[in-house]
Amino acid sequence: MSKKEIKSVNYSLEKIFEGAQDFLPLLGTDYVEFYVGNAKQSAHFYKTAFGFQSYAYKGLETGATDAVSYVLTQDKIKIILTTPLSSKSPINDHIVKHGDGVKVVALWVEDARKAYKETTSRGAKSYLSPIVEKDEYGEVVRAGIYTYGETVHMFVERKNYKGPFLPGFQKWESAYNPPAAGLKYIDHMVGNVGWNQMDIWVKWYEDVMGFENFLSFDDKQIHTEYSALMSKVMSNGNGRIKFPINEPAEGKKRSQIEEYLDFYEGAGVQHIAVATDDIIKTVHQLKSNGVEFLSTPPEAYYKAVPGRLEEFSHELREDLEKLKRLGIMIDADEEGYLLQIFTKPVEDRPTLFFEVIQRMGARGFGAGNFKALFESIEREQAKRGTL
Repeated sequence: MSKKEIKSVNYSLEKIFEGAQDFLPLLGTDYVEFYVGNAKQSAHFYKTAFGFQSYAYKGLETGATDAVSYVLTQDKIKIILTTPLSSKSPINDHIVKHGDGVKVVALWVEDARKAYKETTSRGAKSYLSPIVEKDEYGEVVRAGIYTYGETVHMFVERKNYKGPFLPGFQKWESAYNPPAAGLKYIDHMVGNVGWNQMDIWVKWYEDVMGFENFLSFDDKQIHTEYSALMSKVMSNGNGRIKFPINEPAEGKKRSQIEEYLDFYEGAGVQHIAVATDDIIKTVHQLKSNGVEFLSTPPEAYYKAVPGRLEEFSHELREDLEKLKRLGIMIDADEEGYLLQIFTKPVEDRPTLFFEVIQRMGARGFGAGNFKALFESIEREQAKRGTL
């Protein structure tokens, strides 16, 4: 049987999920904003550990008196780290309750007013009515709605703006510029919601955002000896915005989703998956930078990999031994294969973590890796006494 030509996946603006209504429409992820206890130190961590670069800044020096924000970039990824400047700031409430975590998942749109009107008219709860922010570089229109928990989707329209980031920010020049780690864009972001809430939020993304549920996994597929969960993947039409939503399922012990919900004290973003074109090089660099990953799957897992690829007549281009040494997992489907690895939580509470993913044709989410992944997470939970 001839091997198929497979190459790295790139999501264009072309519609690939016909069931998505796409009335917004979304062009991509604009930025992800974290509320953190110390933005200056968090920024240093993301630069040193993950290879992000200094990009923009807002704080006392720019006239902001309520909060300070550092913006970091790597290829198409932008993250904002925001810390309040006084005890009176409402941002404190978020940090006290959740610890450091994701507050805003901002989406890049052609028309923010229209996106806000389309979603609020379909039942979205308003976070921010459309505002126009201006400076010498032009104007940006932003508007926001609440999604699960206290998480917010901000619509960002920047077609009339030529500045570094957003009005109110200045370019952030730094003498410390560690090398990038090959992270290219956000592939997907996963939300954890409470018991029996998944289908409610699936319907919300379908009705309010015009997304399609294109993959579903139940507790029969996602389980270990001790725990289980359910997951449904929501996507916009062009596949650039993908939000899997997890909920816990009954098991003998406490699942990782329950652990997250207990420590985050509610629903929120569980992990951010970032794409690379060379996962071996990226993971090698991240490990050298001090990023901690989950433990490597057992020997039997890697022995089964050639057979799993052969089932779909794909040939692994990477060296299996190198993947094994780094603990990178492999999964395949009809369209190709994917390589993925997960960090340990990056906060003090066992909440948010990152995934590094390289898609070689495959558009799935590593269903074949779920068992090995969750067993690895359970080994960490056992150490924490939270299993």
